[in-house]
Amino acid sequence: MTKPLYLEDSYMKEFTAKVTSVDGCKVELDQSAFYPESGGQPGDQGKIFIGDDEFNVKLARKDKGRTVHEVEKEGLAPCDEVTGEIDWERRYRLMRMHTAAHVLSGIISQETGADITGNQLGIERSRIDFSLQDFDREQLQSYEGEANELIAKELPVNMVTLPREEAFKIPSIVKLRMMLPESVKQIRIVDIEGFDKQACGGTHVKNIKEIGNVSITGAENKGKDNRRIYFTIG
Repeated sequence: MTKPLYLEDSYMKEFTAKVTSVDGCKVELDQSAFYPESGGQPGDQGKIFIGDDEFNVKLARKDKGRTVHEVEKEGLAPCDEVTGEIDWERRYRLMRMHTAAHVLSGIISQETGADITGNQLGIERSRIDFSLQDFDREQLQSYEGEANELIAKELPVNMVTLPREEAFKIPSIVKLRMMLPESVKQIRIVDIEGFDKQACGGTHVKNIKEIGNVSITGAENKGKDNRRIYFTIG
């Protein structure tokens, strides 16, 4: 198993590791700061270095529970000692997008009682899906103003891992009880201090002020009780 360094420090840009397995251009490491594509957040890109040789990482992703780094060429071997380097500009924008998604999701949920049913983060534009019968576009646009007012409060974003039963005492988390298998004993919580707590394994900024401004760029119906908004960050 690859130790997920990004869970300990989302701001880690470089790290050292040992190659544990290689399958052509698919490389596994004993530890990695590369976020593997999951939960609506794209996988990281960057480079892996060994000596003077470099391997471009096209994508980090999950493969049957394993973290795989897809590189552009072969040449790495098990037991190689390597250095990894994250494409930081890309990662940091996704971190800002992800925390912005939590801000907007929290506002929509609190204002309407809607359940957030999905999200997909992007570099230029992201989206959030939620269950809601009535679709008031003007009301949705008002959430943009609420989000930016909240961001101006510069609330800290804290990460905490709680035992399963303790996490399920949090109202916003308890609905996940039926979705998470009993084998999941620890749950990571992203806590926007004083505003919202959500179970999440993604990468986030330390303070919502880092998001910048949020802009809702579109909204559409995606079927019965299924609504979608698109947003970006300044």
